[in-house]
Amino acid sequence: MRLATFSAKADGRPRLGIVTDAGVIALSELPDAPATMIDLIAEWPDWQAAVEALTYRAPTHQLEDVILHAPVPRPGKIMGIGLNYADHVAEATIEAPKEQLWFSKQATSVNDPYGALQLPEVSSALDYEGELVFVVGRRIRHATREEAKAAIFGFCCGNDVTVRDWQFKTSQFTLGKSFDTHAPFGPWIVTSDVLDPHALGIRTLVNGEQRQASNTRYLIYDCYDQIVHLSQAMTLEPGDVIFTGTPGGIGSAMRPQRWLAAGDVVRVEIDGIGMIENVVRPE
Repeated sequence: MRLATFSAKADGRPRLGIVTDAGVIALSELPDAPATMIDLIAEWPDWQAAVEALTYRAPTHQLEDVILHAPVPRPGKIMGIGLNYADHVAEATIEAPKEQLWFSKQATSVNDPYGALQLPEVSSALDYEGELVFVVGRRIRHATREEAKAAIFGFCCGNDVTVRDWQFKTSQFTLGKSFDTHAPFGPWIVTSDVLDPHALGIRTLVNGEQRQASNTRYLIYDCYDQIVHLSQAMTLEPGDVIFTGTPGGIGSAMRPQRWLAAGDVVRVEIDGIGMIENVVRPE
């Protein structure tokens, strides 16, 4: 099932919906349905059967008549893991980390799947990182691997947009990862019951040129490993968003380096999920 946060172009009011091949079915068709994606995820055991039954109805909107927003517009936490594909470690010309390498992206960095990316006033070292993203489905701490698997609600395409010079100003990556608009993800959440997250082709294209191409089977630490590790330190909650790492092919590793410029179009595609596409605009 594909679940989205959207607004109809006619009224602009955000709401929840199911995306089918025929269009979008608003969850407001269900009396007293949750109004936000975090609420829906937290209450999913109570709503799953009713939402699944709704998929057989005619769409309330055609897809071309809506704007798709970030599926979770304001996550409680956005975490990203670094150096999680072997080819990315190799191109970074540094030693592979002996432990999982984590950073946070701030909630104000969230962007719609087709929203514009800001080229910052303070830097031109703007880079892309196409990634599989997963959304946490339940409150969990000290997870076993089996509990971690059950704790994932679903999956999205994401771009861990990074301002490289700010990333390496200090040993902490948070500022360089948290500029406004630099966490686009979506275009919807594909629920975990219909997808194996560890066998998905992933590609990033810039202006139609393929820059990254890999498969999630090459994750060094897979999605379940990530939850097990993170949950030793913090309580993960419904709606938390996790960026799972990027494969090789980033602009900063090319010689010469190839930074994103105003007007560039960055597209991230993941098999079984779909794609997001963002144009770069000056801040």
